[in-house]
Amino acid sequence: MTGQAAPESKVDRRRDAERTRADILDVATEEFANRGYSGARVDEIAARTRTTKRMIYYYFEGKEQLYLAVLERAYAEIRAAERAVDVDHLDPVAAVRRIAEVTFDHHEAHPAFIKLVGVENAQQAEHMTHVARLVDLNSSAVDVLRGVLDRGQRDGAFRTDVDALDIHMMISAYCCFRVANRHTFKALFGRDLLDPTTRQHYRTMLAEMVVGYLGQR
Repeated sequence: MTGQAAPESKVDRRRDAERTRADILDVATEEFANRGYSGARVDEIAARTRTTKRMIYYYFEGKEQLYLAVLERAYAEIRAAERAVDVDHLDPVAAVRRIAEVTFDHHEAHPAFIKLVGVENAQQAEHMTHVARLVDLNSSAVDVLRGVLDRGQRDGAFRTDVDALDIHMMISAYCCFRVANRHTFKALFGRDLLDPTTRQHYRTMLAEMVVGYLGQR
């Protein structure tokens, strides 16, 4: 006597939907990063996720909404990593170093994020302005850095004429350049910026650069 299969529960259906949505976002991230917004094809994303264009539109309504979801998730991941740093238990210098290192590690591990930033800049942030949550996500990360700078300034460890957004820019610029310009830099100078043998050198270099700039003059 064969038993009947248990009916699928609402929890199971929700988990399946979450997995499907996550799979679509994973593939869409690669597609938009490698082909840009205009070059990306929803049909290709559907084929690679073994789903259908109709199903993608069910979850995301359209290509633009899918692209915006990709952008939002990409920024949410880096900002979550930055906010997770336990800076309150570190002295200001160590805290700034740690924030820089976390950004360095994340950008290296997520080259698609760097490509997406480039795609959106090429379009003058045309789509990003439609995602109000991105402002809150990025502001919260800068707030963490601002708190560390305030402590360092009160302690006399940091100069007082610095701005948290400038330090954020300095860290981001270094980390983005290293990943985004890897191939052109190697073609021009014969050096691979992502060579594992020089990784720690560049990671330390970033931290020293930021801490050196923040130091009292």
